[in-house]
Amino acid sequence: MITKGRRAIAGDLALYALSAAFAGVTAATSTLVPHRAWGAVAVVGYTIAAGAAVVLLFSRYADSLPARTVVSAFAWATTALLPMVIQAAQRAGGRTDRAQEEVVVIEHGGQRLLDHGTPYLRTDEIAALPSGEQLLGYLPYQPGMALFGLPRALAGVAWWTDSRVWFALVTAVVLGFAATLLVRGTALLRAMQFATVLPVCALTLATGGDDIPVLALCLCALALCAAARYGAAGVAVGLAAALKLFAWPVALVLLVHAWPRDRRLAIGAITLPILALIPAAVLDSTALLDNVVRFPLGEGVVESPAQSPFPGYLIANNLPGGRVIAGALLVAAGLAIAVWMIRRPPRTAADAAKVCGIGLLAAILLMPSTRFGYLLYPVAFLMWVPALRLPALREPS
Repeated sequence: MITKGRRAIAGDLALYALSAAFAGVTAATSTLVPHRAWGAVAVVGYTIAAGAAVVLLFSRYADSLPARTVVSAFAWATTALLPMVIQAAQRAGGRTDRAQEEVVVIEHGGQRLLDHGTPYLRTDEIAALPSGEQLLGYLPYQPGMALFGLPRALAGVAWWTDSRVWFALVTAVVLGFAATLLVRGTALLRAMQFATVLPVCALTLATGGDDIPVLALCLCALALCAAARYGAAGVAVGLAAALKLFAWPVALVLLVHAWPRDRRLAIGAITLPILALIPAAVLDSTALLDNVVRFPLGEGVVESPAQSPFPGYLIANNLPGGRVIAGALLVAAGLAIAVWMIRRPPRTAADAAKVCGIGLLAAILLMPSTRFGYLLYPVAFLMWVPALRLPALREPS
């Protein structure tokens, strides 16, 4: 008889086996050196995790959630944390090909924040840089992201001052706390796997990493909403929105969800991103706009490297007036999501996660400049829906 536990382990096995194949192909074929380095390490971790899943499948621990959790934690440690630490150490030792551009960009932003009070340079200042450094002069994130660059700015070059180490630390703490808010079971474990072990998440954390703490904070905000802790949810999503624009649509969805129930969510969700923007806007509003608005819209000195061949990018670059068409489609998708929320407001945290997942998926597919890695957001949101339907029984705080 095939038990529920064995079916769940079979799902784990499929995840680890397919991930091992992905890591192997990445190690052999990727044009990005940090990605190849990740794949060479991660393929071993995924393979061992798959072997452990096979052992569990045919053992008396087939229905053991703790055993599956241990294997999942091992998979994250060996496919995300270990390759990240290896690359950080090699980079500190002088390798210049052991991090994606965003790591360098964020650390430069941290140094500028420490020196000048703002992490941004103006377009004319970026244009004056050598051509090979102009892309690294942009910081297309919200001001809070530069905080992850402060350890290197304060303590100098070391493996532990690499911004990815701090991305990982924040992610582990935030996701660990989110897990305590929900019922332990296969749904929660699967949700955690799709925020950590899934190759697009593990690869991103090991080589770049800036999206992972943003995702973790958004997922934590959803878990807090599921536990009716709306004030804390506002703080979590507000912190995410102070790091990256991708969290702003999530904050909007959660505001719609929470408004009839507890308006305290709005305090953190609105004020924290604004407070993060104020110093940069006061010190140099032009530099802020050049980095956060104009560069992502393609009006910078150099083009954004976010050019995955999704429909929006293909339309923008291959049709007459393509950028206008892609922009119109993106606006239309946004309006459709808005109509959906007006007609059927998200009544539960699970509903809110579903809206976030579908909305961000549409946006990623239709944006003129986008990355394959951004898919980690909608995938994680949608995979968290079942877990968010089962909040732990506790009194709201």
